Amino acid sequence: MSREALIKKTIQSLDKLPDHRVKEVSDFAEFLLSKIENQILTEGIQKLAANSKSYQFLEDDPDLYSVSDLKERY
Repeated sequence: MSREALIKKTIQSLDKLPDHRVKEVSDFAEFLLSKIENQILTEGIQKLAANSKSYQFLEDDPDLYSVSDLKERY
């Protein structure tokens, strides 16, 4: 089913619902939108942190330990 058909079907269903149920649907739609917004913000923050040079100094440090330093291997 296409997006437009789904929207039309949803609007027809909403017209049949009582006001308090329409409010619930509206609240749920707002909840879904806020989840999407939060996901976009989180992904943006992750990109900024990944591309940031703030922790680049850690990449220049030599490794303190190697596999040969292990006493036990699992």
